[in-house]
Amino acid sequence: MTTIIDQYAVMGNPIAHSRSPKIHALFAAQTGQLLAYRAILVEPGGFVAAARTFRASGGKGLNVTLPFKQDAWVFADILSARAERAGAVNTLIFEASGVRGDNTDGLGLVRDLTVNHGCLLAGRRILLLGAGGAARGVLQPLLAERPAQVVIANRTAEKALGLAVRFSDLGRVSACGFAELAERQFDLIINATAAGLEDAVPPLPDGVLATGGWCYDLMYGREPTAFVRWGRQQGAIASLDGLGMLVEQAAESFHRWRGVWPETGPVIAALREG
Repeated sequence: MTTIIDQYAVMGNPIAHSRSPKIHALFAAQTGQLLAYRAILVEPGGFVAAARTFRASGGKGLNVTLPFKQDAWVFADILSARAERAGAVNTLIFEASGVRGDNTDGLGLVRDLTVNHGCLLAGRRILLLGAGGAARGVLQPLLAERPAQVVIANRTAEKALGLAVRFSDLGRVSACGFAELAERQFDLIINATAAGLEDAVPPLPDGVLATGGWCYDLMYGREPTAFVRWGRQQGAIASLDGLGMLVEQAAESFHRWRGVWPETGPVIAALREG
């Protein structure tokens, strides 16, 4: 008898660097799930066709990374509240009734901070750098933790203001340009900009990180990112990259597909080791 192996994948461009296949292979081995997971390079403008082809061939679900998260949002028939708010989807579940879309990025961030590192978010002053898709994807779960405030800072203040207005009913959220951060302090600074791609850091004033504050970069790499290094220079008690978030958001996707929760700690450790 032929054993049917459920098929999953991550789609993006570029995609060769993706660590998702390894993550999900480790999850599957750990939980005794029989599945295959691969990375698929999709050309610009080709996401919908690629997703339809994958589903038609028996695919059960997809992760979606840059630059197709908005395409996936449009493609989904049913959106979770988080995905609806974010305007972006990173997880697709193929069901008989249609395609369900979710965004697990913010949940992954919050879980990495609170569970893996013991960072309390309630009552904290949070500075979120950037106003693009990465920032949109994490705002709702962050605000659900009831911080004292979330300030969105961006080079283009108007873009940050638009994002703040979009989420203003969920908590105390405001916006400004980087220049307006002088004389202000925050307990947690989250970098959701693409500055790290150029090994750079947004233009932040000295003293913006409060004593005992934390820094978190949504990006990750084999070496500390520029923002992680900046946080250490500013005296952060913890300056973290986004590898834990990557694994935690993957675990959320895995649970939606398979109905079981993997243990993330051993997987994060395995990825750190290479």
